[in-house]
Amino acid sequence: MNLNKIVIVLSNPDESRNIGAVCRAMANNSLYDLRIIGKKNNYNDEKVRILAIHAVNIWENCKFYNSITEATQNCTIVAGTTRRRGKKRKGKLLLPEELAELSSKITGTEKSKGSNVAIVFGNERTGLTDEELAECTLGVTIPSSPEFASLNLSHAVQIIAYHLYRNKTKVSPGYTPLTLNRLDKTVTTIADKLQEIGFFTLSGRTDMEKFWRMILSQAALSESDATYIEKIFTKIAGLSKKNNSTPKK
Repeated sequence: MNLNKIVIVLSNPDESRNIGAVCRAMANNSLYDLRIIGKKNNYNDEKVRILAIHAVNIWENCKFYNSITEATQNCTIVAGTTRRRGKKRKGKLLLPEELAELSSKITGTEKSKGSNVAIVFGNERTGLTDEELAECTLGVTIPSSPEFASLNLSHAVQIIAYHLYRNKTKVSPGYTPLTLNRLDKTVTTIADKLQEIGFFTLSGRTDMEKFWRMILSQAALSESDATYIEKIFTKIAGLSKKNNSTPKK
């Protein structure tokens, strides 16, 4: 596990103090890449620093974005945290230890190449919305009492970060998994070719793309894997076109 490849994303947090507490939780587990959806001037710098204490450098180096998709373009998987299950909640939700196991295969080691893994935490009051979770490629949940299931933001970050830290000695897969920015090219190729052969109507394309993006990101594809998949679907479309144009005897 290369902890330098782990990205913590906070989506529109309310409390400046919570950001500071998150910085401290990250530093406890050797995580330093913090990205926030929102604007820096919406937060009280002094309140952040009071809670961050000696982890204030994480706040000073934090980057701000307009959306989860924008913040995670250079990541291979994007894990959205949620305690609620449902049709739009990514189906099977990973446990923190399962996410750590998957992340260890993607991030590599400090001596080998790897790709970024993002873990996204929602607003303190609402958590991640269905729309925000749709920008993620998988879901992760932290089991807690049904009588009081909601966790403090920094506590949730601490639990996930701890499991990641504990997995830092896992072995790299030996290649650099594709980022979502590159993977989207493969997803587009699949959708284009399926549409060419009439597999689905135009209205069904968006759901199909979301499905392939979710599945392929979890597979942590190499460049050669993605290229091979693109060739398969291109050949399928070509054969379908050829067969349909051949006169039947």
